[in-house]
Amino acid sequence: MFLKEGLLGRLLGHPEVQPVELVHSAEQASASLHLQLDAEGQVLQLSGALRVLLATPIPLRTHHLSDVGVLPAPGRKLTEYLMPDSAWVVEGVPANWLGQTLDLDFRGASGLVLHTRGWVQPHDGSWCLQLLDVGDLVRQTLAAQCRQQCLLSAGRMAEQIRACSFARLTQVVGEQLQEIGQRWHVPCLALVLPEINGLGWRIYSHYSAHTAPQLWQDGQRLGAELDTLDGTIPHQIDFSSHSELPRLQSAFGNADGFLLPYREEAEVNAWLLFGFYSAEQQAPDLSAREWLQLSAALAGPLLHRMAEDHHQRQLERLDVLQDLLGTGWWELLPGEEVQLAPQLARSLQLGELTERMPLQDWLALIHPVDREELASRLTELHDKGTPMLLCVRMHHVDARQGPIWLRIQGQLVISGQVRRVLGFMLDVSDIKNQETQAAAAHARLDNLVASSPAVIYVQRYVEGALQPTFFSASLMPLLGLTLADCADGQLGHYIHPQDRDIYFARTRELLREGSVSSRYRVRDIRGDYHWLLDEAKLLRDDLGIPLEAVGLWLDVTDATLAAEQVKQSEERYRILVEDSPAMICRYSPDLVLSFGNRPLANYLERAPDEVAGVNLGEWLSAEQREAFVQRIALLTPESPVSTAEICLELPGREHAWWIWADRGVFDDKGQLLEIQAVGRDNTDIRRTQMQLTQSAKMATLGEMATGLAHEINQPLNVMRMAVVNVLKRLSRGDADIVYLTEKLNRIDAQVQRAARVVDHMRVFGRRSEIEQQLFDPAQAVDGTVAMLTEGMKGKGVDLRVTVLEQPVHVRGHVDQLEQVLINLMVNARDALLSKRENNRELEPWISLTTERDEESVWMLVEDNGGGIDPRLLEKIFEPFFTTKPIGVGTGLGLSVSYGIIEQMGGSLSVTNASEGAQFRIMLPLAKGD
Repeated sequence: MFLKEGLLGRLLGHPEVQPVELVHSAEQASASLHLQLDAEGQVLQLSGALRVLLATPIPLRTHHLSDVGVLPAPGRKLTEYLMPDSAWVVEGVPANWLGQTLDLDFRGASGLVLHTRGWVQPHDGSWCLQLLDVGDLVRQTLAAQCRQQCLLSAGRMAEQIRACSFARLTQVVGEQLQEIGQRWHVPCLALVLPEINGLGWRIYSHYSAHTAPQLWQDGQRLGAELDTLDGTIPHQIDFSSHSELPRLQSAFGNADGFLLPYREEAEVNAWLLFGFYSAEQQAPDLSAREWLQLSAALAGPLLHRMAEDHHQRQLERLDVLQDLLGTGWWELLPGEEVQLAPQLARSLQLGELTERMPLQDWLALIHPVDREELASRLTELHDKGTPMLLCVRMHHVDARQGPIWLRIQGQLVISGQVRRVLGFMLDVSDIKNQETQAAAAHARLDNLVASSPAVIYVQRYVEGALQPTFFSASLMPLLGLTLADCADGQLGHYIHPQDRDIYFARTRELLREGSVSSRYRVRDIRGDYHWLLDEAKLLRDDLGIPLEAVGLWLDVTDATLAAEQVKQSEERYRILVEDSPAMICRYSPDLVLSFGNRPLANYLERAPDEVAGVNLGEWLSAEQREAFVQRIALLTPESPVSTAEICLELPGREHAWWIWADRGVFDDKGQLLEIQAVGRDNTDIRRTQMQLTQSAKMATLGEMATGLAHEINQPLNVMRMAVVNVLKRLSRGDADIVYLTEKLNRIDAQVQRAARVVDHMRVFGRRSEIEQQLFDPAQAVDGTVAMLTEGMKGKGVDLRVTVLEQPVHVRGHVDQLEQVLINLMVNARDALLSKRENNRELEPWISLTTERDEESVWMLVEDNGGGIDPRLLEKIFEPFFTTKPIGVGTGLGLSVSYGIIEQMGGSLSVTNASEGAQFRIMLPLAKGD
């Protein structure tokens, strides 16, 4: 509850006290009490209006009733009607009280006390004690004493808060709250201060009696509900009505209590909270002013101390910051003087110079190169108010430490008629020195880049594409091109047509993987192509977003051409080995085969992949094997070739004779590693020769062997390289005849398919040489529907077709348009079937709609497959781009379709409709339609 002076008094139940004067007149008989006493001080008779307020009235005598009073029972003394503290006033007999003013407190009804003042007078042989009610006067006196005590307590609390150390400030405030709580019997008391950021309030300190529940805790946040009471509620709510006071749930919960504000400059800066407390009952003598004084005595000095401490800490932080940064303020004073901050004077190491110096001495600290400009800027700042900002160097600095750079900034401050020139100086030597070092390093890097034989480039990432922004100077000698020739998407025109797919794939891999290495051909300014090795790395920011790509081009034309020649040579000799009628093999010195070509495998009745690991000695007799091994043992690096005829004993077959030529392969130490051999079946000749004489057969065999050795001596070395390549192929298990036949048929089918794809790509790149014909697009629709309807039904896809009722004509190829429609609808079917695997409730459909306007015919292919990722829409027509798994799609269907429609003079586009993707084919109508 929010309380203010006046309103607080009414809430506490204090009536507005009017000045009271004690008038001894008959008019005040209504507020008097008269007692008739005997000589011993016993009460004989009571009269007056106040008699009814006395406690335990004496029983009246039944035989006498007076209009003016009652007669008490005999023997009642006056002290029996008085409070114990007043009994001593009327000691003795009434004669002793004559001429004295008597202040007597009588026992009242309901436990009240009746305060009176009067005197004793003789009356008809007895004594008359005449008394007047002075309760108001007594209450005013007690209230004044209470207010005085409150003021003294407030002053003492404020002095203790001002005098204590800041470290004990919280403890002292808690002690003062405890003193208030104990003096005025407050169960729960808390001091609330605003948050540091000004949003809401927080309990600074609190006090709770031992017998009272704990409403608050130190540091407890109360939110911003207290702000709603500032300045508006006191004027809107009748505080005399306790039921109309607002309930602050965040501060009191369900407990009773009230709040006292402390204001500074019409703004509430603190609150004093009283919980489980009724001021009307427990402190009736304190007015609203005293309560507000208590609040001010606590909060005022506390806020002042906290503000002083905050200001002192700010000054200390500023001093430390200026010392760390080597900065400080300066001011241009009248009389051509400059005053510097103490921290600035220390950081500049001015020596005997003071913080206040003539302007010329200050300018003398600046290097002559910058001094004139600084003086000119100061003049413009002082005369015209032009803001000043420049960097200067100090004079007379140790050259080993480098120059000291200062950033000087100043502005003109006008306050009334006073003009002041203020500013600050900041030591920026580290920054300037780093800039100098960076410039030198940059120059060295530029020199290194310019002298590099490779072309160093930078490509910036812009909206999903990489745009060249830098090429080193070596680009001109290599290709004769400049950055302008390669900017704005022109670089792709210099890529060899057959390598553009490699270049585009390189860009996608770079964006996906972050690094790439590839080779492709680039045309120079003269039209010649260079093979370039492109190695690049993608740079990203902290969020992983691409920024730019840095890479280099290295001219590898000579190496690539040489490797291509070697590859072609290896391919020729690989074909020679595979298709040769001779038996070619490799085996170790212990006669174990590591490779054998197809003729050898066929002769041994084995699969080509089963030849490896077979020992040649299994088909040789013991004598032949021994002779064979001895002959191999005679091979040396100087004489690595040996030729002989060997006889094999094949299981279930007759003997066979081979003309066998061996060539040994040795390591650097002359150790025989393996033998490469070429054999020719000589069985038939051998059998023919057996009919001749022994001498003739031996001569013929010698001549044939000598001639064969002459024919194969020269290509043996190249054949070795081809055999190594074939061994790699066979080591993967590709030598099975059925498997290889199936693979060769598949390769043949793929070659035919690739030929069709190449033909479509040729149509995409240039005008077809075949003359176009006029046809109705409905023909292509009919052909497409005829091919796909049954397949769509089998897959559960609803095909919806709408064609024009009247025929129209376009120019092109009806079979190619049919191919485009088939591609689009098959792609839609695959997308729908893939989505239905995740959503069995999906009812897939594909619609094919034909529309027309005055100039064009439109064919729309739409599905309810959910659409295409917006990030892929711009790439969907690129060659070899596909979202299907590896081995399922080639990525050429949409690219070829795009080229077909474009060649017919139309356009193919894609958007996402409400339920799925929508492909739009636009074809211009033929003239006459």
